[in-house]
Amino acid sequence: MAKQISTEIVINATPQKIWAILTDFDNYPRWNPFIKSITGPVVVGHTITARIEPPEAQGMTFQPKVLVFEANKEFRWRGKLIIPGLFDGEHIFQLTDNGNGTTTFRQSELFYGILVSLFKKMLDTNTIQGFKQMNQKLKELAEKS
Repeated sequence: MAKQISTEIVINATPQKIWAILTDFDNYPRWNPFIKSITGPVVVGHTITARIEPPEAQGMTFQPKVLVFEANKEFRWRGKLIIPGLFDGEHIFQLTDNGNGTTTFRQSELFYGILVSLFKKMLDTNTIQGFKQMNQKLKELAEKS
């Protein structure tokens, strides 16, 4: 079983400015309503620790592996619940320079594993709402100055 959720928002800022905010993990607790923390070496192939808190749902701390970390373009990780194949997720942040001073920020995740159907309602409501809230706060922060 697999399920993908995806959100995007146009931000009136350069990819460089958005990337600087997105990768300033120490400041996540101050502005990010969905991903409360990311710690560890954010380097391809390394494992990090991430804490997510979807709105009106139980938070979760997990240790995903960094798959892509390309400055000003993409940050991607893959995590799992307990063991691979139960409930795995590949989380993707993508920045696309629109060439007019704006950037499209896309946040998506592909979930797969035998427990995905059990979490479908939460993914369709709480998780996607968390994505949207984070996207909006990132937009507000990037457009501030």
